[in-house]
Amino acid sequence: MSNLFFTEDHEWVRLEGKKVYLGISDYAQSQLGDIVYVELPEEDDEVSAGDSVGVIESVKSASDLFTPVSGIVVEVNEELEDAPELLNEDAMENWIVAIEINDESELEELMDEDEYKNFLGDEA
Repeated sequence: MSNLFFTEDHEWVRLEGKKVYLGISDYAQSQLGDIVYVELPEEDDEVSAGDSVGVIESVKSASDLFTPVSGIVVEVNEELEDAPELLNEDAMENWIVAIEINDESELEELMDEDEYKNFLGDEA
């Protein structure tokens, strides 16, 4: 089983132990255009699946970042505060927030990489 999952909102989740790293897909960053600001949550924030955990602003628009899992924010990618363009440069390597997950079964609601590619095909 892969440890990489995707949401219909074009976020990716990578499971590492009891921690998930959350970011936006390459498709999302290409649709947003040049990213100019990332609003990050606070460490130790308790979040529930579906909550907004940040905002990504581009020259085109601002978009909420939603978490598909519940848990505690244990880490934020502070590099994005000074260099939000890292998301444009490599969206799949530059995570935004890390959450200690409460219930791994929430990941079953997400798409794997093949399902996400098929989903993108439907969006084109």
